[in-house]
Amino acid sequence: MLPMKSIKAGIIGGAGYTGGELIRLLLGHPAAEVMFVQSTSSAGQLLSDIHTDLLGDTDMRFAADFSTTIDVLFLCGGHDAARRFLQENDIPGEVIVIDLSQDFRHADTSAIGDRRFIYGLPELNKDKIRNATSIANPGCFATSIELALLPLAANSLLSGEIHINATTGSTGAGQAPGATTHFSWRDSNLSVYKPFTHQHIREITESLKALQPALASDLIFTPQRGNFARGIHTAALVKSDRSIDDLYAIYEQYYTAHPFVRISRREIDLKQVVNTNKCLLHLESYEGRTLITSVIDNLLKGASGQAVQNMNIIFGLEETTGLLLKASAF
Repeated sequence: MLPMKSIKAGIIGGAGYTGGELIRLLLGHPAAEVMFVQSTSSAGQLLSDIHTDLLGDTDMRFAADFSTTIDVLFLCGGHDAARRFLQENDIPGEVIVIDLSQDFRHADTSAIGDRRFIYGLPELNKDKIRNATSIANPGCFATSIELALLPLAANSLLSGEIHINATTGSTGAGQAPGATTHFSWRDSNLSVYKPFTHQHIREITESLKALQPALASDLIFTPQRGNFARGIHTAALVKSDRSIDDLYAIYEQYYTAHPFVRISRREIDLKQVVNTNKCLLHLESYEGRTLITSVIDNLLKGASGQAVQNMNIIFGLEETTGLLLKASAF
């Protein structure tokens, strides 16, 4: 029997891509009830006027204000918006806050007032998440890259330079139109942006050092814009003298208790994960180097799906509740 709808949820900043995906997931979640979706820019409009895929699923309208008579509050605003919101509004301590921005992801920015945010990557911090009142949801690139490397860090196997190439879809840039998200520019095109300096490098390094404190490796990260809407394809190249069978055993053991990460001995592709909360990993070794391929949906496992996964953990539900989604492979 499915659980009754008992988790009262509110969303701040629900008009963007992550907000839309979060609404979709929560409307179909057997234990959650959406109490309000706040949006300054879209107040009064039907949710389905902005998120047209919700047509027929709900008659709710965007609210101009919000209530604190809820169990969990999702913050889906842009970067700096979450910190500003919590500074300006008194949110009761018993209300769980899950922030999807980067405002609280780093160790030295993880607190505001009496709230201290836990980094919300379940495959790294599940035990801490269970007892948390505030979650800093990981970044999309960071999620894909960390899941590719965590088993190696847990076994102190990262050394030398780590070269990472990752390509994201246009939804990774947000819903507001820009020169590099315009269809005419993005179609049949590929480009590099923020090489060496991407904001997720710090987040990734902190997560790896949580498992391998003596890590001295440099992360050489080359992000790319792909000519597709959603998903992240990551290829991470590391030094390794372990056999491929040893490496697969390490990865399979690390992810035994984590239902959304699957290790494949066959090559993987992006369409296997788009519209799901999964991460698929594939390993190949050659002459002292190992290539780890990681694929996720940037809007789900890289954002809203992971936020719901964290909600499930905090409220004692199965992690997969409301998240058993089929990939749009065809």
